[in-house]
Parts: sequence; structure tokens; C-alpha cells
Amino acid sequence: MIKNITIASRKSPLAIWQAEHIKIKINQLHPDIIVEIKGFKTQGDLMLDQSLATIGGKGLFIKELEQALLSNRADLAVHSMKDLPMDIPLEFKISAITEREDPRDAFISNLYQSLESLPDGSIVGTSSLRRQSQIKAKFPNLIINPLRGNLQTRLRKLDEKEYDAIILAAAGLIRLGLEERITLLLDESTSLPAVGQGALGIEILKTNTNLQELLSPLNHQKTAICVQAERAVSRALAGSCTVPLGAHAIIKNNKLYLKGFVAQANGSQIIYASEEGTIDNPEMLGNKLSEKLINQGAKLILSS
Repeated sequence: MIKNITIASRKSPLAIWQAEHIKIKINQLHPDIIVEIKGFKTQGDLMLDQSLATIGGKGLFIKELEQALLSNRADLAVHSMKDLPMDIPLEFKISAITEREDPRDAFISNLYQSLESLPDGSIVGTSSLRRQSQIKAKFPNLIINPLRGNLQTRLRKLDEKEYDAIILAAAGLIRLGLEERITLLLDESTSLPAVGQGALGIEILKTNTNLQELLSPLNHQKTAICVQAERAVSRALAGSCTVPLGAHAIIKNNKLYLKGFVAQANGSQIIYASEEGTIDNPEMLGNKLSEKLINQGAKLILSS
């Protein structure tokens, strides 16, 4: 019988919220289990003066948490699925993916109502090459400047007029009760979401079968199927923070619909594709979509 569980989490307010969310879910199923959250500073949290693309990607938010699992300082780690590298080390597994929050990107501005209303030369803040490439493709006269830090820090920089607008994941704002800061939710045709955006994953040691059994009811099947398809696209295209790509899947009438894109970071070239199929093999659908993108020239874009 498991009597105590320690959750490893980053120390940002959003990461702590996510860990608390999983703690509540566990205690709803098992009220007698004592669940503790232990905060860790990751390399990604400390290296805020450089873009993720240049310092090693979003895996920098994960390594310290995985080390905590390996050293038995924690039993599980909670991640935003969009931050989880496509290939996790063999010692670990994702035991559950919880129900997705709104996966869209949010446009936030104190002065303007949309990207279309921004004057030429306006400064838009985002840390994501995926967002940058899509914005530059449609709005080449806007200036994209890097934006790092936790969610509150990014909003403060907007309020201090360092930017005319910023782009954030809607899910984080919603989870922290900051929906009122959202000026506009961006349509997929403007900003296709990141792989796994809005979904949380629970990572454990692969050998911890008792914990796997305990956590399995937290898995939301439809979300997990969609995220598996999206991650297959990124894995096939060697997706990372240095590659501007996105993929988003939905299930409708028991069918799986998947969209994806690959782009030059400056938006000068962008390739979209879509696929649909059954929900039985999401990875195969993701691979089919990646092949379609490759046939349209994705490899040339990525190699450049």
C-alpha cells in the first residue's frame, strides 16, 4: 500500500498550481494518502537571459525533476506536456495525461484588440519560435522580441510597456484565474498550438508499477490520444525549441483530426498539412502527417 507520495515541481506559481491540481486529484481517489509537493529550481528557470532555442530547449525544465525521481527524493513529476521532450529517458514513463485545458494561444495587450490592429513596428513578445514564425508569416511588419520568465513576470513586462502585446498559452492564464488578461484567443489559422499544449503529464519511474496502477484513473483517454498523435508529428520531425512547428489534434464523432505545420523562424516559408483517421492508432496518424509535411518540403526547411 502506498501511504505517502512526493510530487516534484518547478517553483513557479503555474507549476505549483499544476502540482496542487494533481495532488487534489490523487486525494479525491485516495483520501488516506499523504501527498507532499517539493519545489525544485531547474536550469530553465535560472537561465532567463537567453532564449530556450540557444541553451538547449525545454528539456532544461525537466532534468532536475527527473533526477529527483531517480534519487528517490520524489515519486512523480508533473509537466506541461508542451514542455516535455519528445523522447524521454528509458527509466521514465508518462503514467497519465490529464484532461486538456484550452489549447489555444492568447493575445494580450493593454492598448490593442488583435494582431491585425497593431501598427507596423509594434513589438510583440514571445519566447516561442512556433508563435514567432506564424506571426511573422501573416504580419511581417511586426517586431518579435524574446519574452522569458514566469507568467506573472511576462505580464508585468507588458504592463511596464516593454511590449505592445504578448502571446501566452491560454491554459496557464485560465489555471491561475487570470482569464481577464486575455484580450483575444487566437484562432488556429493564426497560431496553431504547440504539441501537447494545455495538457498535463505525470512522469514516474518505469519500474514503479504500484504507482502506475494508482495513477492510471487520472488518464483522460481522449486527451492522451490527441497528444500521442501530436507528439508523433514532432518526434518524426525532430521537434524541439529550435524547430518552429506545431500540431493539434481533436476527436470528433469518434474520428481523429490532426493539423500540423513547419516553418522558417522568420515566417518566410511555412507548410501546413492535415490528416484524419481512427482513434485506434494516433501515432500512425501523426507519422502520416509528418510524411505529408516532409513531401511538401519540411526537411529542407528544418535542415536550413
